[in-house]
Amino acid sequence: MSLDNSVKHVKLEVTKELGETLLNIEEEQQFTVFSLNSNRPLAEKVAESLNVKLGKASVIQHSDGETKIVIEESVRGQHVFLIQSNCHRVNENIMEMLILMDALKRASALTINVVLPYYAYARQDRKALPREPITAKLVADLLQTAGADRVISLDLHAPQIQGFFDIPVDHLSATKLLAEHFVNLGLGGEGTVVVAPNHSGVSRSRQMADCLKVPIAIVDKRSNTPRAPKSVNVIGDVKDKICILFDDLIDTGTTVALAAEVLKEKGATKIYVAATHAVFSGDAANFLEKSSIEQVIVTDSIYLPEDKVFNKLTQISVADLIAYAITCVYEERSLHSED
Repeated sequence: MSLDNSVKHVKLEVTKELGETLLNIEEEQQFTVFSLNSNRPLAEKVAESLNVKLGKASVIQHSDGETKIVIEESVRGQHVFLIQSNCHRVNENIMEMLILMDALKRASALTINVVLPYYAYARQDRKALPREPITAKLVADLLQTAGADRVISLDLHAPQIQGFFDIPVDHLSATKLLAEHFVNLGLGGEGTVVVAPNHSGVSRSRQMADCLKVPIAIVDKRSNTPRAPKSVNVIGDVKDKICILFDDLIDTGTTVALAAEVLKEKGATKIYVAATHAVFSGDAANFLEKSSIEQVIVTDSIYLPEDKVFNKLTQISVADLIAYAITCVYEERSLHSED
């Protein structure tokens, strides 16, 4: 009988300890934010907005170019949010991301949520010519194979890329943030027109126009390449108007610069350019600085080194937007009305 009482006593003590442990777990933070090398400044802003510290992980480059990543803290049972903007060293950044995801999966992370402020290879989202790859789908497959449970991305080049995934995709938009900047400049209403630099950007430009309550126009460019147009026209009234050229990304800058020249010829008074992603390949920064564009407004979805920054450039941070999305995902709340 005394033995039975001892057993019961031990069981009660163990149950009490387990209860206290579970209580402590509930009080602890159950998600971790990691950043790799592509855009650490943005990840630091996101972490600051969330009032957390970035997870500790070291990236080691072997002499032959192989990447090794070591996670320096426990992630067991954690909801992990990995921030990596796949730009500039695109292929290296993608490989870094996949390697860290594999490490997280093997370290028993509860969920792996990939935050892609800029989704690389999104422009190859269909077969326009025979024997072409669909690399936007390939990247989606790689992410899922590596263990992604969810993807959070910002202004995909084509929204239908979400359909390449068999996991949840939260597609955020920076349009309202960029529109707010123009409102602060006193633009909007009569005298302002949002212009799509090509036909594929009409839907995106209409969203900006709705935010500013202004009409839209379209640069109708018939060409084989951006540098060699066959003919360029403008659909819509831009004469004596302030024009806002709006696109999802700026790569070489030739498309928006050409569109700006055409708008000037059609009587536009001032031309602003806005885009979510500042890819700025090659000499794009110098090219845009010397153009007739009044101001170029982008977000910090892509990190810009000093040689890519110029006087006409204004950057708006999307850190709070991403932090809000992470909070909603973690707390299982809808972000539809605020994204």
